[in-house]
Amino acid sequence: AAVALSPFRRQAATEAQDRLEGEPQHSHLSIMACMRLLAVIVPAIASANDAWSCPALPPAGVAQDSMQHAKRPQLLHPFSFVNGKKSEWSGETDIVSSPVYDNTDGKRMEIGKLPRMSEEDAVSAVNAAASAWDRGQGEWPQMSLAARIAAIEAVCEELQSIRDEIVNVLMWEIAKNTEDSVKEFDRTMDFVAAAIREIKSDPTIRQGFDFADWREVSGTLVRVRRGPIGVMLALAPFNYPLNEMYAMLIPSLLMGNTAVLKIPAVGGLVHTLTADAFAKHLPPGVINFVSGSGRKTMGPIMATGLVDVLGFIGGSKAADALIKAHPQPHRLKVFAQLEGKNLGIVMPDADLDVAAAQCTLGATSYNGQRCTAIKLIMVHEAVADAFVERLAKRIAALKVGLPWEEGVAITPLPEEKKPKYLEELIADALEKGAVLRNADRGGGTLRGALMTPALVDLVTPQMRLFQEEQFGPVVPVARFSDLSQVTDALKASWNGQQAALFTSEAAAIASLVDALSSVVGRININAQCGRSPDVVPFSGRRSSAMGTMSVTEALRAFSIETVIAASAKDKVATKVAKGLSEHSAFLAPI
Repeated sequence: AAVALSPFRRQAATEAQDRLEGEPQHSHLSIMACMRLLAVIVPAIASANDAWSCPALPPAGVAQDSMQHAKRPQLLHPFSFVNGKKSEWSGETDIVSSPVYDNTDGKRMEIGKLPRMSEEDAVSAVNAAASAWDRGQGEWPQMSLAARIAAIEAVCEELQSIRDEIVNVLMWEIAKNTEDSVKEFDRTMDFVAAAIREIKSDPTIRQGFDFADWREVSGTLVRVRRGPIGVMLALAPFNYPLNEMYAMLIPSLLMGNTAVLKIPAVGGLVHTLTADAFAKHLPPGVINFVSGSGRKTMGPIMATGLVDVLGFIGGSKAADALIKAHPQPHRLKVFAQLEGKNLGIVMPDADLDVAAAQCTLGATSYNGQRCTAIKLIMVHEAVADAFVERLAKRIAALKVGLPWEEGVAITPLPEEKKPKYLEELIADALEKGAVLRNADRGGGTLRGALMTPALVDLVTPQMRLFQEEQFGPVVPVARFSDLSQVTDALKASWNGQQAALFTSEAAAIASLVDALSSVVGRININAQCGRSPDVVPFSGRRSSAMGTMSVTEALRAFSIETVIAASAKDKVATKVAKGLSEHSAFLAPI
């Protein structure tokens, strides 16, 4: 009581006293009761000069003699995969650890190793891809589209045979729950199948004007097909290591490009399971793996000038650095899906139960580790208290645990530095006047890498949590009294991906829809932000995207139109043109 407490500490101290006085006098408290008390006691007894820190409990893990421990991946024999060959790796390696702890020693479990490739190793990989491309004359780019489709289908058939192993690695390495791990694999295979159906139905990829077959236009006989661009460098993040990578990589391969795949430091083990399938069904050098430090390997690859197309999903700063490293950026085609600080906006006439349910889902699915997650909620002050109360109850109902536990919604965070970063964001907000609304329910509590979602209310633009992409289970809520405050936030934001609007009347959000139509790529009404279905364009503006993701757009992004033309008045030219499909691999029937 003698310590001068900041506002959030005074609140925590009061809540702690209330909780203690109201707690039944049992000799043993439940784990949840301990978590609730710990969450409010720790901040209350800290000195005014100390920053807020996440209450800590023993790490979430498994015992060495448990059934789950026996199921952990053990991919401990690293190899390189360049020019179609898997070669035992004898150089330096990086340990891959799971965010699930070993209860015996209290440490993250080692589940695999990846080669720590050097600059020279990385350059050898892009040289292999360039050799397979051979300035467009390699076996793969010169192969018929039908033959490439058959090869990719064979790869996918091989991957289907190891589906369970891939799902298990996803659960252990990135702590994605069972349902979502299965969904990621199946959605990826569905995406590939849809891309193949699309290209078979129209090899122009919806060029229009019926150019898939010969058509006369103003005296010119025209036919269009799409062809490859060249060597692709593909990078994708940990959160959807298979789906987001393959949503770029497979369309690119189908169109005849060769590729270098940068295996992410987190979420990379799943790719090591795919090498055999690629080696078996694709020509040497069509796909090559690079692992290790991105800073040490990606710049040198770009500096060679051999990369023709960049497929990148990640942060804008890294994308900018890669583009700048290319000696001829004018000829580098870029497809990039970047950060998002998607805004949920709750109007005073909204159905608060629907808004709370969708905002909870949007902010916490896979721990909020999605570019499409709702990362800031702005709610009208007239309904703010009622909305936050509903939101807190929804968040409290989420099961927190390990990936394979039935019904689990919140799982450990794969990135080792992420808990500390989230702690800093919460501390900054609380020191500037925000309130941790679910402290009494364990909000912000850490069990090793497992964080109970934190609901932070009264967030303002002066706080880091208002501006930065948290990419984790922290749910910030800001309040507004006038729509101008929302539009001001939209104008000032770097985000250009999505927004979610909650209302009961079209007139209430019409002006916001107009404002957002030139800011984001998707406006969701009474629903969370999301990418699906995959046939719908997934676009963005500002620092959120360069290019559009969808089944159709991915095929277009990694290819270019090639026109075959002849004078319709020249009978010989017309005969030659129409006879090409019998002799040309490029124009062969699919």
